[in-house]
Amino acid sequence: MLKIDMPVMGSVILAAALVAATDTASATEHASAAMINANGESVGSVTLRATPHGTLLHATLENLPAGAHAFHVHAAGVCEPPFASAGGHFNPGGTKHGIDSAEGMHAGDMPNIHVPASGALEIEVLNTQLKLDALLFDEDGASIVIHDGPDDYASDPAGAAGARIACGVIVQ
Repeated sequence: MLKIDMPVMGSVILAAALVAATDTASATEHASAAMINANGESVGSVTLRATPHGTLLHATLENLPAGAHAFHVHAAGVCEPPFASAGGHFNPGGTKHGIDSAEGMHAGDMPNIHVPASGALEIEVLNTQLKLDALLFDEDGASIVIHDGPDDYASDPAGAAGARIACGVIVQ
């Protein structure tokens, strides 16, 4: 007959629970970014939600110029107009830029958004390379940036998308 020492068994269960808690403490399941334009006015928000396949971004945007615009995650969580403060694309893997690049793409690369004449848009984008983890929420944070023009999906390092017209710091 197997005899189990209950205090030892309790310690094993507690240790397993602590390991599991430590693994999930380094990642979050939800984040958001309040988007502003260069005048500091709100142009909407982006929510981010962790999924088993990456991060789902849900953007509700308004008062943007009509047309195609690059939509990226940038490496710094600072949004001071003209938003150069947001740094380059979020690229923890050190890969080349561009969805069409055979040499990879940045974790911050996402498809262009297409804003109608009304200036309002609601979209969802699944970014399979983005994780809501310690790399994204490092000491300088990260942001969502919308550019004046479309990303060409190839030019390294940023896609020749033009000026940055909106930005939002990603917060947990």
